[in-house]
Amino acid sequence: MEDSVIGVNNDNDLYKLQVQEMKAKVLDLKMQNELLQKEVNQLRRENNQLKRVPLFVAAVVDKLGDGEVYLRQQGNNQEYITRVNPELYDGLTVGMKVAVNNALSIVKPIGTTYDSRVRVMELEEAPEITFEEIGGLREEIEEVREAVEYPLTRPEIFEKVGVEPPKGILLYGPPGTGKTLIAKAVAHNAHAEFIRMSGSELVHKFIGEGAQLVRELFEFAREHTPAIVFIDEIDAIASQRTNDGTSGSAEVQRTLMQLLAEMDGFDNRGNIRIMAATNRVDMLDPAILRPGRFDRIIEVPVPDADSRREIFKIHSRKMNLNGVDLEALVPLTEGMTGAEIQAVCREAGMRAVRRNATAIEHNDFLEAIKKVSHKEAAGDLRMYI
Repeated sequence: MEDSVIGVNNDNDLYKLQVQEMKAKVLDLKMQNELLQKEVNQLRRENNQLKRVPLFVAAVVDKLGDGEVYLRQQGNNQEYITRVNPELYDGLTVGMKVAVNNALSIVKPIGTTYDSRVRVMELEEAPEITFEEIGGLREEIEEVREAVEYPLTRPEIFEKVGVEPPKGILLYGPPGTGKTLIAKAVAHNAHAEFIRMSGSELVHKFIGEGAQLVRELFEFAREHTPAIVFIDEIDAIASQRTNDGTSGSAEVQRTLMQLLAEMDGFDNRGNIRIMAATNRVDMLDPAILRPGRFDRIIEVPVPDADSRREIFKIHSRKMNLNGVDLEALVPLTEGMTGAEIQAVCREAGMRAVRRNATAIEHNDFLEAIKKVSHKEAAGDLRMYI
């Protein structure tokens, strides 16, 4: 009897284990089923997306009234008129981009979109550079402020006097003399959006791409006023036009012509100021140098003795100096640019770091000048004049 009871208990324990194993398998299968169901749903969404009719992008050229909209399709420049419902019609503006279907009907507005490269050029905040951080160049800075800063901060003065401010200014001179610093300092004082781009960024392989980028850049500036558009190394796209017959040269010329057209389209008293900088003013096309585009062409020269003295004070004011005679360093840096003097100060500091010293000595500056100095012959500087 006892044996039979023990046998029954063993069978019950075995059944319990089997039940637990079955429950574990069921739970595992449920989890696998959920994962497979998620995968099926994802595949269904992707399948529906593939079956979906693609939409095209068009720009609103004009609103004709009575619900009719004049559109131009992007890419092929096809133009057509379509009708939309009153609610959608009221939300459309000229220049806005919209999505259209195969029947050329507007599906939804997209808004004004810009090339991502244009958005990268914008600095969200005014630069922190001030005029106190620029040594010398007093006359040049005042000319720049008159042409760029004052029309943005004191437009009423120009109204009272009855004079149009310069439309744009071009800074030229050797590399490292402070052209970009001046542009940033003006943007800081004017509390304006600073949109900086390099001329080489406008040189593209495909026909019309560079011109389109220029067009979007200036449209972007118009919507972010007050703004300063600063084109660095403008000689990359504004060099003198030649007829060499290559497609690359023709595309650069198309980009230049678009830039000239955009500069002509600006109002002198608008809240957008145009600045440009170059190291080779002698290479620029005469069309961009004429009054009405760049009204002021300002040379930013190599700093003189007084300017070099100021630059040394600016870049060494936070340094821990020990027996350094800055006045004695000024004659030793004849012909150096502001950027090179800044490099001298940095290199002197690095020599002190190398020695694990707590202060920079005069000999550190002397060795730094020897390392940084690469004086050019007088004849080599003629290209910047």
